[in-house]
Amino acid sequence: MNIEQQNYIKACGDQYLNDLKTNILPFWLENGMDKVNGGLYTCLDRDGSLMDTTKSVWFQGRFAFICAYAYNLVEKNDEWLAASKNCIDFIEKYCFDTDGHMFFEVANDGTPLRKRRYVFSECFATIAMAEYSIASGDATYAQKALDLFKRIKFMLETDGFLAPKYCDTVKMRGHSITMMLINVAMVVKKAISDPVLDETIDQSIVDLEKYFIHPEFEALLETVGENGEFIDTCVGRMINPGHCIETAWFIFEVAVNRGNDQHLIDLGLKILDWSWKWGWDEQYGGIINFRDCRNLPCQDYAHDMKFWWPQSETVIASLYAYKLTKDEKYLKMHQQIHDYTYAHFTDTDYREWYGYLHRDGSVSQPAKGNIFKGPFHIPRMMIKSNDLIKELLK
Repeated sequence: MNIEQQNYIKACGDQYLNDLKTNILPFWLENGMDKVNGGLYTCLDRDGSLMDTTKSVWFQGRFAFICAYAYNLVEKNDEWLAASKNCIDFIEKYCFDTDGHMFFEVANDGTPLRKRRYVFSECFATIAMAEYSIASGDATYAQKALDLFKRIKFMLETDGFLAPKYCDTVKMRGHSITMMLINVAMVVKKAISDPVLDETIDQSIVDLEKYFIHPEFEALLETVGENGEFIDTCVGRMINPGHCIETAWFIFEVAVNRGNDQHLIDLGLKILDWSWKWGWDEQYGGIINFRDCRNLPCQDYAHDMKFWWPQSETVIASLYAYKLTKDEKYLKMHQQIHDYTYAHFTDTDYREWYGYLHRDGSVSQPAKGNIFKGPFHIPRMMIKSNDLIKELLK
């Protein structure tokens, strides 16, 4: 890196760190924490006022993870550690049904409201317990994380436990859980060892290459047939650039953990390059939500919007790619997504970031949180990117 590039990288790291500590985390700690029942509210308006007391079970785990992650990588802040434990306590007290499958939404006092067929609530609770175990030094939470990871595997692999998304006549595979298991296993690996973790990572990467990567479209598809067959429907043709780019940096994490495994680095770079081409909006900038691999109209009504989380994942992935390759095209990619994100998603009048933009970058709705948006992708981007930048500047 030349001096100009070093200065740019350092300025980004300083910006992420300052934004995390003075903007994002204080917003949620002050406005989101339920001081009566425990846990976190996420349905907050632009100014932080509470709009809905329904609690996202996803975000009990997500925020618990973020607070412990910040404690481990940024500073030993007791308020962050206490918030992590608060959300984990709420999870353990209220968020598991009698069959061991977690709820998706609960009321402010923990009363169950809704379950879904997915295991993402479990995934986020798992990474929360693993990261908290490292932060607190309490190994019992590492074991809880491993036990819950194995429970996730059981639910996924036991026929009939999770309700099918489609009728039995439809045999499909989904990308989401495949990429998610890579990240969850990697987080748990930091806290505790078990063969199931690497076995799951290995199988997930095999599945990505065997089933979801389709070179004929230069794309990683979200949904494929049981044996990776291309499904020529709106669902089968969909590309989710944000998910794909997130997958790329999850693979980079595994590559680094395995001594900079070149095959995995190349796999991550291929997915990032393909997904950037599909996702980057040349007219307005930013990563677009969905594309059709045959360039047909997308079925999803939000297909051309810009959501907060794909931008956040692209900031991490582009910076990671630059760190691993020193190829300046990835530094340019990082600058493009960094500049777009800070120009359009930040709120100059109130704290936190907008979540939903129209394609032209105008704000669709100004609330800072709901059941799906809360303190996860943005603070994770800031924590992980700052850590990558510290390594780059060594």
